[in-house]
Amino acid sequence: MDDTGANPTPQAGEAAGLPTEAQVLEALKIVKDPEIPVNVVDLGLIYGVDIAPGGLVDITMTLTSVGCPVQDLIRADAEMAVGRLDGVSEVNVEFVWTPPWGPDKMTEDGKRQMRMFGFNV
Repeated sequence: MDDTGANPTPQAGEAAGLPTEAQVLEALKIVKDPEIPVNVVDLGLIYGVDIAPGGLVDITMTLTSVGCPVQDLIRADAEMAVGRLDGVSEVNVEFVWTPPWGPDKMTEDGKRQMRMFGFNV
């Protein structure tokens, strides 16, 4: 409670039963690029998550290369993973190419995973 005796304002998403950005990112960790054995979050492919009051989740992401042959598979996996979250009514995945992806966008965990598979990052 705050000093007026009222309950504090809930975090965005909590009031309407929507997922938080952290929950969306956690759900996206099951989505992997089939060509690279690391999830899209730790690869640094997720550029933005927007959760609208009606349950629409917009995900802005990139891929490791333009013309990636598994783009449709990654989109479908991302839509399915996030669509399972409570409060989500629709998922829209938009691929962007700027800024271009590079290994510098990977999380430390992603780099560690890549090194385990023999990649030099």
